[in-house]
Amino acid sequence: MRLRQILGSWILAGLWIPFSAMAGEPMVEDVVAEPSVAGGYNFSVTIRHADEGWHHYADKWVVLSPDGKTILAERVLFHPHVDEQPFTRGLRAVLVPEAYKTVLVRAHDRKYGWSTKDYVVTLPDR
Repeated sequence: MRLRQILGSWILAGLWIPFSAMAGEPMVEDVVAEPSVAGGYNFSVTIRHADEGWHHYADKWVVLSPDGKTILAERVLFHPHVDEQPFTRGLRAVLVPEAYKTVLVRAHDRKYGWSTKDYVVTLPDR
């Protein structure tokens, strides 16, 4: 009986680890894209993440092509935002090919990597 309990807890722990890791991924909550007078678009991106300090925080976000394969721009976040959640940061004059009507925004976590859900942004007319 005791062996069954031990094995059961190991199985539950093994199933829980991936879900607990996913719970801390950075989440893009909102994106505002506006045409820039300098050309391209200005992006204002709001991210929520359970930053824990320098070892675990949302450390960047990227603007991607609609198919998610090409990075158009990257915004590096140089410090954790433990007491500022959600937080918003911008990136100016991002050049986006004329043919793109939408782009994706994806956030990155220093400890676990890229978020699993992209935020789809419909670009306003230039």
